[in-house]
Amino acid sequence: MELPPFRLERFFARHEFTAPYLLCASDGESLSLGELLDLVPGAADGLARVHLGYTDSKGAPALRQAIAALYTTIEPDDVLVHVGAEEAIFTFMTAALAPGEAAVVTTPCYQSLSDLAAARSCRVVPWRCDPARGFAPDMAELPSLLACPAKALVVNFPHNPTGYLPTPEAFAAMLALAGEGGVRVFSDEVYRFSEAPGVPTLPAACDLDPTAVSLGVLSKSFGLPGLRVGWVCCRDRELLARMASVKDYLSICGAAPSEYLARCALTAREAILARMGRLLDGNRRRLTEFFQSRPDLFHFVAPRGGLTAFPGLRQGTADGFCQDLLAATGVLLLPGSLYGDAWPERFRIGFGRADFADNLERLAAFCQNWHPSAVGEPV
Repeated sequence: MELPPFRLERFFARHEFTAPYLLCASDGESLSLGELLDLVPGAADGLARVHLGYTDSKGAPALRQAIAALYTTIEPDDVLVHVGAEEAIFTFMTAALAPGEAAVVTTPCYQSLSDLAAARSCRVVPWRCDPARGFAPDMAELPSLLACPAKALVVNFPHNPTGYLPTPEAFAAMLALAGEGGVRVFSDEVYRFSEAPGVPTLPAACDLDPTAVSLGVLSKSFGLPGLRVGWVCCRDRELLARMASVKDYLSICGAAPSEYLARCALTAREAILARMGRLLDGNRRRLTEFFQSRPDLFHFVAPRGGLTAFPGLRQGTADGFCQDLLAATGVLLLPGSLYGDAWPERFRIGFGRADFADNLERLAAFCQNWHPSAVGEPV
């Protein structure tokens, strides 16, 4: 398997720890270790007793029990824990797809959702999230795309980077169309539980379809990327076994302290998600107010979920805009070109961090004097 450079991750490797102000992060404001432990009585003593040997390759039984509680049909044996979500995407693409098969993938997307399939010599069929439709993909296109024939339908809701979230009825219809054609659904749900007020949380794909795979992680809505804990849930245990066999060539198993702390986070999930919800509600309001106040510069669709949005410039390219912004203010946005050539005017902005309001003010001040004729080099 020959993998292309991961454009977005190389971008962050270059800028994430050097740019003074990150305004494009896709994760939420994190907790300190002490803050997390304080949420669960006795957790600090429990952490001190964690045995630093190898862990169960499927994930600690208590952690899988806590993950299963997030779903309605899932049992602990339907859970496979991974080191982050990226590893889980890799094990699925390797175990579920064979060279020459096809995967329909919502686009724009996190690069591994498409390029890992392509690297396995699979055909990747994009299903475009349309800005003219509020970034909803066209349901009328899906039957013909699946008929290519497809082996997998790869979706991501709430969607990174646009913040689009279908209704439960539309999501169920997607799964039904896939099921009619015998197409397995891989549902990236890492932004689940970050919906805007009044927007319902979607049922998990694994609860709607016994063959579907739901991807979860603690990095986004829980704001705990440093734990490096992700998982997949699926009632097809034969597929999980094949994915576990791939994982044997990767992490093998997780870190015992991380899995213990992940269980603490899920024990305290109501408090953690409420904290994140309050932060997101305020930041989402500021985000929307700013972009709606500058229709002369930007196209904007308010995100229905997730921690990112995908505004577009009315003139100029996002590469130039982001470069100029970084050079002038130290504020980092993520140009849409990192998602492929189809999005030159778009950029990703993240609103899950506590410093969002201050960084948005820096962006607003820059926009007072920026002109699209001032185009810099790619970031």
